[in-house]
Amino acid sequence: MNTPPSPPAAERTDGSSVRIGALVPLTRPGWVEAGRHLLAGLELGVREVNDTGGVGGRPLELVVRDTAADPQRAAAAVDELARIGVVALAGEYHSVVARAAAARADALGLPFLCSSAVLDALTDQPTEWVARLAPAQSHGWQIYADFLLGAGHSRIAVAAQPSVYWASGTRILRDCLAARGGTVVELDMGELDPAAVCDQLVENRATALLLLAGHPEPAVSIVRSVRHDQRLAEILIGAPAGQPEFTEWATSLGDDGTAIPFLRYLPERLSSVGARVGTALRERLGEAPSFVAFEGYDTVAVLADVLGSQGGDRARVAESWPRVAVEGTRGRIQFSRTPGISVWQWAWTPVQVVDRDPAEPGRFRVLHAG
Repeated sequence: MNTPPSPPAAERTDGSSVRIGALVPLTRPGWVEAGRHLLAGLELGVREVNDTGGVGGRPLELVVRDTAADPQRAAAAVDELARIGVVALAGEYHSVVARAAAARADALGLPFLCSSAVLDALTDQPTEWVARLAPAQSHGWQIYADFLLGAGHSRIAVAAQPSVYWASGTRILRDCLAARGGTVVELDMGELDPAAVCDQLVENRATALLLLAGHPEPAVSIVRSVRHDQRLAEILIGAPAGQPEFTEWATSLGDDGTAIPFLRYLPERLSSVGARVGTALRERLGEAPSFVAFEGYDTVAVLADVLGSQGGDRARVAESWPRVAVEGTRGRIQFSRTPGISVWQWAWTPVQVVDRDPAEPGRFRVLHAG
């Protein structure tokens, strides 16, 4: 019998618990399914810490705030959470939202362990207060570019919406491909409908189309249009940001949503810790856990380790980032200063390019690893 996710813990004001603020997209326009998986991982981590005595004999408590993919809402949540006394922040999936939260956490002197956002420039200036588990976009998307080139694709089109995140991804792909003779054509989804995208793909003789656009729309409509255009029967559709990871994608698109490679951050084989956690996450979610759920769990594992040794002093927590050495679900987690990255970075979590198997849409095929 599947156990439903537990509700966020009630906020206590008597000081008996060690409180962590959790930033999660739980309502639209946030990517709600990603938020649900992230929260499941965070909650499972907290439950396991508390089942083994908590932190210094005190229970961990998540104080959850819904960011709804809104940077201003996230920044306001950081202010509130700092005011009510959380010792650290955790979470967030959307890069632009995490960037706003990181800037505010840095300004307030509040430690923030970012679970899942990948934008390289998470803060404008180097900061001691922020650390990150997810790989930087430049790292993961370069691996994706290697996959494209290895599969024989050098004429790439991107269907892009206006966003710092999508613009950064386009720049990374263009730089990687140009260095090896490839080209990237940008299709502005502010001006083109899905039918016009198909015409542009034919005109530009693109062999691959990458979806740098929101889910479900316009990504789902673009996929449907391309899949049913006979002129584009041979084109590869890709989604480096990971839209096909979640069941909502498969439900929306069925067979049309298969064979669309995306990035996920899992090893070829989970460790014994990862396998155990994966089983518990599946029971909690009622479905296979995404890599985002593992990121949530690993976030709590790191914070519990740091809080266990440093107590609830915010400055001491932040000073501990370079000394972290925790066995997570996907490998040994340690943070370092990485060129071009402004926060303490785990370099690197495993990176895979995978897709949904057309013969069995619920199964993922690993196409490339980096």
